[in-house]
Amino acid sequence: MKKGNKYGLHRVIEPKGVLPQPAEKIDNSMEIYDNEILIDVEILNIDSASFTQIKEEVGASEEKIKEKMMEIVNKRGKHHNPVTGSGGMLIGTIAEMGDALKDRDLKVGDRIATLVSLSLTPLKIDKIKKVHKDIDQVEVEAQAVLFESGIYAKLPEDMKDTLALAVLDVAGAAAQTAKLVRPGDNVLIIGAGGKSGLLCLHEAKKRAGVTGTVIGMGHSDSSCARIEELGAADVIIQGDATQPVETLEKLKEKTGGELADIVINNVNISDTEMASVLSTKDQGTIYFFSMATSFTKAALGAEGVGKDVNMIIGNGYTEGHAEISLEILRENKKLREIFERLYT
Repeated sequence: MKKGNKYGLHRVIEPKGVLPQPAEKIDNSMEIYDNEILIDVEILNIDSASFTQIKEEVGASEEKIKEKMMEIVNKRGKHHNPVTGSGGMLIGTIAEMGDALKDRDLKVGDRIATLVSLSLTPLKIDKIKKVHKDIDQVEVEAQAVLFESGIYAKLPEDMKDTLALAVLDVAGAAAQTAKLVRPGDNVLIIGAGGKSGLLCLHEAKKRAGVTGTVIGMGHSDSSCARIEELGAADVIIQGDATQPVETLEKLKEKTGGELADIVINNVNISDTEMASVLSTKDQGTIYFFSMATSFTKAALGAEGVGKDVNMIIGNGYTEGHAEISLEILRENKKLREIFERLYT
Protein backbone atom coordinates (compact mmCIF):
# COMPACT_ATOMS: atom_id res chain seq x y z
CA MET A 1 0.00 0.00 0.00
CA LYS A 2 1.11 3.56 -0.69
CA LYS A 3 1.99 5.66 2.36
CA GLY A 4 -0.35 8.55 3.10
CA ASN A 5 -0.21 11.77 5.09
CA LYS A 6 -1.93 11.70 8.50
CA TYR A 7 -4.20 14.61 7.60
CA GLY A 8 -5.00 13.50 4.07
CA LEU A 9 -2.77 15.95 2.20
CA HIS A 10 -2.02 13.21 -0.34
CA ARG A 11 -5.66 13.38 -1.48
CA VAL A 12 -5.66 17.11 -2.28
CA ILE A 13 -5.76 17.87 -6.01
CA GLU A 14 -6.23 21.63 -5.91
CA PRO A 15 -4.99 23.92 -4.61
CA LYS A 16 -1.88 22.06 -3.56
CA GLY A 17 -0.66 22.52 0.02
CA VAL A 18 -4.04 23.08 1.67
CA LEU A 19 -5.79 20.57 3.89
CA PRO A 20 -8.66 18.47 2.49
CA GLN A 21 -11.46 20.55 4.05
CA PRO A 22 -10.77 23.91 2.35
CA ALA A 23 -9.54 22.22 -0.85
CA GLU A 24 -11.51 22.85 -4.02
CA LYS A 25 -11.04 19.28 -5.19
CA ILE A 26 -9.75 16.06 -3.68
CA ASP A 27 -8.97 12.59 -5.02
CA ASN A 28 -11.97 10.32 -4.42
CA SER A 29 -10.52 7.16 -5.93
CA MET A 30 -11.28 4.32 -3.56
CA GLU A 31 -7.92 2.53 -3.58
CA ILE A 32 -6.80 3.27 -0.02
CA TYR A 33 -3.41 4.32 1.32
CA ASP A 34 -1.75 2.56 4.25
CA ASN A 35 -3.28 4.94 6.83
CA GLU A 36 -6.85 5.08 5.55
CA ILE A 37 -10.10 3.24 6.18
CA LEU A 38 -12.47 2.34 3.34
CA ILE A 39 -16.15 2.51 4.23
CA ASP A 40 -19.17 1.11 2.41
CA VAL A 41 -21.60 3.95 2.98
CA GLU A 42 -25.29 3.47 3.70
CA ILE A 43 -26.57 6.87 4.83
CA LEU A 44 -25.35 10.43 4.48
CA ASN A 45 -26.55 12.94 7.03
CA ILE A 46 -26.24 16.33 5.29
CA ASP A 47 -25.72 19.15 7.76
CA SER A 48 -28.78 21.32 8.25
CA ALA A 49 -27.36 24.55 6.83
CA SER A 50 -26.17 22.77 3.69
CA PHE A 51 -29.39 20.81 3.12
CA THR A 52 -31.50 23.92 3.64
CA GLN A 53 -29.39 25.82 1.10
CA ILE A 54 -29.67 23.02 -1.47
CA LYS A 55 -33.46 22.94 -1.14
CA GLU A 56 -33.62 26.72 -1.48
CA GLU A 57 -31.48 26.57 -4.63
CA VAL A 58 -33.11 23.69 -6.51
CA GLY A 59 -36.52 23.36 -4.87
CA ALA A 60 -38.16 20.47 -3.06
CA SER A 61 -37.97 17.95 -5.91
CA GLU A 62 -36.19 14.78 -4.78
CA GLU A 63 -34.66 14.33 -8.23
CA LYS A 64 -33.31 17.89 -8.28
CA ILE A 65 -31.77 17.39 -4.82
CA LYS A 66 -30.13 14.15 -6.01
CA GLU A 67 -28.76 15.91 -9.10
CA LYS A 68 -27.30 18.74 -7.02
CA MET A 69 -25.67 16.37 -4.56
CA MET A 70 -24.13 14.30 -7.37
CA GLU A 71 -22.92 17.51 -9.02
CA ILE A 72 -21.14 18.59 -5.83
CA VAL A 73 -19.47 15.22 -5.27
CA ASN A 74 -18.49 14.70 -8.92
CA LYS A 75 -16.92 18.15 -9.08
CA ARG A 76 -15.18 18.22 -5.70
CA GLY A 77 -14.61 14.57 -4.76
CA LYS A 78 -16.48 15.17 -1.50
CA HIS A 79 -19.85 16.54 -0.38
CA HIS A 80 -18.59 20.07 0.26
CA ASN A 81 -21.39 22.59 -0.31
CA PRO A 82 -19.76 25.50 -2.18
CA VAL A 83 -22.19 28.02 -0.68
CA THR A 84 -22.23 27.06 3.02
CA GLY A 85 -18.79 25.42 3.03
CA SER A 86 -20.21 22.58 5.12
CA GLY A 87 -20.90 18.88 4.62
CA GLY A 88 -22.39 16.48 7.12
CA MET A 89 -21.43 12.96 8.17
CA LEU A 90 -22.09 9.32 7.30
CA ILE A 91 -22.68 5.83 8.60
CA GLY A 92 -21.42 2.67 7.00
CA THR A 93 -19.47 -0.57 7.32
CA ILE A 94 -15.70 -0.88 7.29
CA ALA A 95 -14.68 -2.62 4.05
CA GLU A 96 -10.89 -2.38 4.30
CA MET A 97 -8.23 -1.00 6.64
CA GLY A 98 -4.77 0.26 5.80
CA ASP A 99 -1.75 -1.69 7.01
CA ALA A 100 -0.67 1.15 9.33
CA LEU A 101 -3.97 1.05 11.25
CA LYS A 102 -3.96 -2.55 12.46
CA ASP A 103 -3.67 -1.42 16.09
CA ARG A 104 -7.02 0.39 15.96
CA ASP A 105 -10.00 -0.95 17.93
CA LEU A 106 -11.71 -1.59 14.60
CA LYS A 107 -12.02 -4.45 12.17
CA VAL A 108 -13.55 -5.09 8.78
CA GLY A 109 -17.29 -5.46 9.21
CA ASP A 110 -17.64 -2.96 12.07
CA ARG A 111 -20.37 -0.36 11.56
CA ILE A 112 -19.36 3.20 12.36
CA ALA A 113 -20.43 6.81 12.10
CA THR A 114 -17.75 9.23 11.00
CA LEU A 115 -17.41 12.28 13.23
CA VAL A 116 -15.56 14.40 10.69
CA SER A 117 -17.26 16.49 8.04
CA LEU A 118 -18.21 15.24 4.60
CA SER A 119 -16.61 18.49 3.42
CA LEU A 120 -13.21 16.80 3.82
CA THR A 121 -14.12 13.13 3.28
CA PRO A 122 -13.29 11.48 -0.07
CA LEU A 123 -16.66 10.21 -1.29
CA LYS A 124 -17.78 8.32 -4.40
CA ILE A 125 -21.53 7.91 -4.88
CA ASP A 126 -22.75 5.19 -7.24
CA LYS A 127 -26.44 5.78 -6.56
CA ILE A 128 -28.66 7.96 -4.40
CA LYS A 129 -31.52 5.66 -3.47
CA LYS A 130 -33.73 7.87 -1.30
CA VAL A 131 -33.77 11.43 0.02
CA HIS A 132 -35.43 11.94 3.40
CA LYS A 133 -36.07 15.67 3.11
CA ASP A 134 -37.65 16.03 6.53
CA ILE A 135 -34.59 14.73 8.42
CA ASP A 136 -31.71 15.72 6.07
CA GLN A 137 -30.69 12.08 5.53
CA VAL A 138 -29.92 10.37 2.22
CA GLU A 139 -29.73 6.64 1.51
CA VAL A 140 -26.90 5.84 -0.89
CA GLU A 141 -24.78 3.19 -2.53
CA ALA A 142 -21.38 4.75 -2.03
CA GLN A 143 -17.89 4.44 -0.62
CA ALA A 144 -15.85 6.88 1.45
CA VAL A 145 -12.38 7.15 2.95
CA LEU A 146 -11.54 8.08 6.54
CA PHE A 147 -8.08 9.52 7.15
CA GLU A 148 -5.78 8.45 9.97
CA SER A 149 -6.66 11.65 11.85
CA GLY A 150 -10.40 11.13 11.35
CA ILE A 151 -12.56 10.46 14.38
CA TYR A 152 -15.49 8.04 14.47
CA ALA A 153 -17.90 6.27 16.77
CA LYS A 154 -19.04 2.67 16.69
CA LEU A 155 -22.80 2.58 16.27
CA PRO A 156 -24.58 1.80 19.54
CA GLU A 157 -26.61 -1.38 19.80
CA ASP A 158 -29.43 0.13 21.85
CA MET A 159 -30.80 2.55 19.23
CA LYS A 160 -31.62 2.58 15.53
CA ASP A 161 -28.97 3.77 13.10
CA THR A 162 -30.97 6.77 11.91
CA LEU A 163 -31.50 7.89 15.50
CA ALA A 164 -27.82 7.53 16.39
CA LEU A 165 -26.83 9.38 13.22
CA ALA A 166 -29.17 12.28 13.99
CA VAL A 167 -27.60 12.64 17.43
CA LEU A 168 -23.97 12.16 16.40
CA ASP A 169 -24.34 14.71 13.60
CA VAL A 170 -24.72 17.48 16.18
CA ALA A 171 -22.84 15.89 19.09
CA GLY A 172 -20.51 18.85 19.51
CA ALA A 173 -23.31 21.25 20.42
CA ALA A 174 -24.48 19.54 23.60
CA ALA A 175 -20.95 18.68 24.72
CA GLN A 176 -19.82 22.29 24.30
CA THR A 177 -22.93 23.49 26.16
CA ALA A 178 -21.99 21.21 29.04
CA LYS A 179 -18.58 22.90 29.19
CA LEU A 180 -19.88 26.47 28.95
CA VAL A 181 -22.94 26.63 31.21
CA ARG A 182 -22.49 27.15 34.95
CA PRO A 183 -24.97 27.08 37.86
CA GLY A 184 -27.06 30.24 37.95
CA ASP A 185 -26.48 31.22 34.31
CA ASN A 186 -29.17 32.74 32.13
CA VAL A 187 -28.93 30.70 28.92
CA LEU A 188 -30.61 31.59 25.62
CA ILE A 189 -30.75 28.86 22.98
CA ILE A 190 -31.69 30.14 19.54
CA GLY A 191 -33.06 27.39 17.31
CA ALA A 192 -33.96 25.39 20.39
CA GLY A 193 -36.55 23.21 18.68
CA GLY A 194 -34.16 21.49 16.27
CA LYS A 195 -31.81 18.54 16.72
CA SER A 196 -28.92 20.38 18.28
CA GLY A 197 -31.18 22.83 20.09
CA LEU A 198 -33.11 20.15 21.95
CA LEU A 199 -29.90 18.43 23.08
CA CYS A 200 -28.54 21.79 24.22
CA LEU A 201 -31.72 22.52 26.16
CA HIS A 202 -31.22 19.32 28.15
CA GLU A 203 -27.59 20.12 28.96
CA ALA A 204 -28.26 23.79 29.70
CA LYS A 205 -31.01 22.93 32.19
CA LYS A 206 -28.85 20.28 33.79
CA ARG A 207 -25.88 22.65 34.18
CA ALA A 208 -27.66 25.93 35.01
CA GLY A 209 -29.65 24.23 37.78
CA VAL A 210 -32.49 25.63 39.81
CA THR A 211 -30.81 29.01 40.18
CA GLY A 212 -30.37 29.49 36.43
CA THR A 213 -32.85 30.28 33.67
CA VAL A 214 -32.99 28.47 30.35
CA ILE A 215 -34.72 30.29 27.49
CA GLY A 216 -35.61 28.39 24.34
CA MET A 217 -36.29 30.34 21.15
CA GLY A 218 -37.97 28.81 18.11
CA HIS A 219 -39.35 30.23 14.89
CA SER A 220 -42.27 28.00 13.96
CA ASP A 221 -45.25 26.73 15.92
CA SER A 222 -43.94 23.17 15.62
CA SER A 223 -40.50 24.15 16.88
CA CYS A 224 -41.93 25.88 19.93
CA ALA A 225 -44.23 22.92 20.55
CA ARG A 226 -41.18 20.61 20.71
CA ILE A 227 -39.46 22.97 23.14
CA GLU A 228 -42.54 22.94 25.36
CA GLU A 229 -42.91 19.16 25.09
CA LEU A 230 -39.34 18.58 26.24
CA GLY A 231 -39.96 20.69 29.35
CA ALA A 232 -36.35 21.83 29.77
CA ALA A 233 -36.92 25.53 29.02
CA ASP A 234 -38.06 27.88 31.77
CA VAL A 235 -39.08 30.45 29.16
CA ILE A 236 -40.12 29.98 25.51
CA ILE A 237 -39.85 32.73 22.90
CA GLN A 238 -41.33 32.46 19.42
CA GLY A 239 -39.71 34.81 16.97
CA ASP A 240 -37.51 35.48 13.97
CA ALA A 241 -33.81 35.52 14.90
CA THR A 242 -32.96 37.40 11.70
CA GLN A 243 -34.66 40.40 13.38
CA PRO A 244 -32.13 41.35 16.10
CA VAL A 245 -33.93 44.27 17.78
CA GLU A 246 -37.24 42.39 17.84
CA THR A 247 -35.45 39.39 19.37
CA LEU A 248 -33.85 41.58 22.02
CA GLU A 249 -37.18 43.17 22.93
CA LYS A 250 -38.89 39.79 23.25
CA LEU A 251 -36.07 38.47 25.43
CA LYS A 252 -36.19 41.48 27.77
CA GLU A 253 -39.97 41.24 27.96
CA LYS A 254 -39.81 37.59 29.01
CA THR A 255 -36.95 38.03 31.51
CA GLY A 256 -37.74 41.37 33.13
CA GLY A 257 -34.95 43.10 31.23
CA GLU A 258 -32.26 40.49 31.84
CA LEU A 259 -29.89 39.52 29.05
CA ALA A 260 -28.20 36.13 28.70
CA ASP A 261 -24.88 35.05 30.18
CA ILE A 262 -24.62 32.36 27.49
CA VAL A 263 -26.20 32.33 24.03
CA ILE A 264 -26.14 29.10 21.98
CA ASN A 265 -26.97 29.69 18.31
CA ASN A 266 -28.16 26.54 16.50
CA VAL A 267 -30.13 27.97 13.58
CA ASN A 268 -29.59 26.75 10.01
CA ILE A 269 -30.04 30.08 8.20
CA SER A 270 -27.87 33.18 7.87
CA ASP A 271 -28.26 36.65 9.42
CA THR A 272 -28.90 35.61 13.03
CA GLU A 273 -25.53 36.82 14.31
CA MET A 274 -26.78 40.16 15.66
CA ALA A 275 -29.74 38.67 17.49
CA SER A 276 -27.18 36.60 19.38
CA VAL A 277 -24.90 39.59 20.03
CA LEU A 278 -27.63 41.92 21.27
CA SER A 279 -29.07 39.24 23.56
CA THR A 280 -25.77 38.67 25.39
CA LYS A 281 -24.56 40.53 28.46
CA ASP A 282 -21.23 42.34 28.29
CA GLN A 283 -18.54 39.78 29.16
CA GLY A 284 -21.00 37.04 28.26
CA THR A 285 -20.37 34.23 25.76
CA ILE A 286 -21.92 33.31 22.43
CA TYR A 287 -21.43 29.82 21.03
CA PHE A 288 -22.11 29.84 17.28
CA PHE A 289 -22.77 26.18 16.49
CA SER A 290 -24.56 27.06 13.27
CA MET A 291 -22.62 26.52 10.04
CA ALA A 292 -24.58 29.43 8.57
CA THR A 293 -22.69 31.88 10.82
CA SER A 294 -20.66 34.67 9.22
CA PHE A 295 -17.54 35.54 11.21
CA THR A 296 -17.51 38.97 9.57
CA LYS A 297 -21.10 39.77 10.50
CA ALA A 298 -20.60 38.59 14.07
CA ALA A 299 -17.28 40.33 14.71
CA LEU A 300 -17.95 43.63 12.99
CA GLY A 301 -21.55 43.66 14.16
CA ALA A 302 -20.52 43.31 17.81
CA GLU A 303 -17.97 46.08 17.34
CA GLY A 304 -20.60 48.28 15.71
CA VAL A 305 -22.98 48.11 18.66
CA GLY A 306 -20.26 48.28 21.32
CA LYS A 307 -20.76 44.81 22.77
CA ASP A 308 -17.85 43.25 24.68
CA VAL A 309 -18.75 39.58 24.28
CA ASN A 310 -16.77 36.37 23.86
CA MET A 311 -17.62 34.55 20.64
CA ILE A 312 -16.82 30.87 20.14
CA ILE A 313 -16.78 29.20 16.74
CA GLY A 314 -18.84 26.02 16.70
CA ASN A 315 -16.15 23.38 16.64
CA GLY A 316 -18.05 20.17 15.97
CA TYR A 317 -15.57 18.23 18.08
CA THR A 318 -14.93 18.30 21.79
CA GLU A 319 -13.51 15.42 23.77
CA GLY A 320 -16.14 12.81 24.57
CA HIS A 321 -18.84 14.53 22.53
CA ALA A 322 -20.24 11.34 20.97
CA GLU A 323 -20.54 9.55 24.31
CA ILE A 324 -22.06 12.62 26.00
CA SER A 325 -24.74 13.11 23.34
CA LEU A 326 -25.74 9.45 23.09
CA GLU A 327 -25.97 9.28 26.88
CA ILE A 328 -28.35 12.27 26.88
CA LEU A 329 -30.88 10.19 24.94
CA ARG A 330 -30.47 7.34 27.39
CA GLU A 331 -31.07 9.53 30.43
CA ASN A 332 -33.86 11.75 29.03
CA LYS A 333 -36.83 9.60 28.09
CA LYS A 334 -38.89 12.50 26.76
CA LEU A 335 -36.07 13.71 24.50
CA ARG A 336 -35.57 10.20 23.14
CA GLU A 337 -39.29 9.93 22.37
CA ILE A 338 -39.14 13.20 20.39
CA PHE A 339 -36.05 12.10 18.47
CA GLU A 340 -37.49 8.64 17.72
CA ARG A 341 -40.64 10.29 16.38
CA LEU A 342 -38.66 12.65 14.17
CA TYR A 343 -35.70 10.55 13.03
CA THR A 344 -36.71 6.89 12.90
